[in-house]
Amino acid sequence: MRAVAHKAPGSTHGVRATPMSDRHRSLAFFCCSRRVINRGSLGDQMTDSPADHSKTPTEAGADVRNPAPSARDPGDGDAGARRDRPGSDSSSHVANTRHYRYYDLCMVAFVTVLLCSNLIGPGKTCLVFGLTFGAGNLFFPISYIFGDVLTEVYGYARARKVIWAGFGAMLFATVMGMFVINAPADPKEPYNQVIQPALEVVFGNTWRIVAGSILAFWAGDFVNSYVMARMKVLTRGRYLWMRTIGSTIVGQLVDSAIFYPIAFVGIWNTSTLFAVIGFNWVFKVTVEVVLTPITYLVVGWLKRAEREDYFDKHTNFTPFSMRD
Repeated sequence: MRAVAHKAPGSTHGVRATPMSDRHRSLAFFCCSRRVINRGSLGDQMTDSPADHSKTPTEAGADVRNPAPSARDPGDGDAGARRDRPGSDSSSHVANTRHYRYYDLCMVAFVTVLLCSNLIGPGKTCLVFGLTFGAGNLFFPISYIFGDVLTEVYGYARARKVIWAGFGAMLFATVMGMFVINAPADPKEPYNQVIQPALEVVFGNTWRIVAGSILAFWAGDFVNSYVMARMKVLTRGRYLWMRTIGSTIVGQLVDSAIFYPIAFVGIWNTSTLFAVIGFNWVFKVTVEVVLTPITYLVVGWLKRAEREDYFDKHTNFTPFSMRD
């Protein structure tokens, strides 16, 4: 039994030990228990891992560092959410490890438009309002719109991966087309007599057209994405229309200036070559201008859905990287 010290009545010196009552013992046990419980709770709070706390905003669908952008103007940096790359050194590169809901779908849509406009579109020329142009020119600029949307919402590094995916898809389609055309046809199958000449006409492009198309796409899309990302930082996220149209002007100029000389120098005369380059450049930029309202709608919706508005302030802009 524990004892408690009491001063003896009338004594000025010693103390005497008296037994602790049941009531006092219960009260002492209750106080000690409360101290142990409180100390354990405080210890749990102090030892909580930061990762546990960081899950709450993400699981709830919110990012405290990156609030949802306003619906007023998807291109207004003051109204929208911003995500800047951390780091004090402009040369530092910190990977963006976020998982996005619609990024993969945007990549698939981009590659689909790219392949269809390059494989199906060039096979036919159209005459509309007295203007003659390749059917693919109506759809190929859509790939640039996807490039603008990807760079605007997810940043240059994520758009770079999509461009490389498109580049790989075009290479595979080219190799597959060459194999299918040159593979020996079964002479016992009558349908091969019909399909073989058709395949050669549609997919039997010369190596110059194939090389020019792939190189022009690769260079033009990277220039488009680079200009878009740089202009976003310079304008602080404002004037989306100016960034989309400005990047398309530069990117499509690079695309046309690479493709047509590689494919047709020595086949067309110089005046025709420059006329075609100029017309296709203006035509593709015009498509971008006409589709600007749709670009605004898609960008605004994606920024709200993904809670992302990426600013490439510390991005390594080399094309030869797959880092996020």
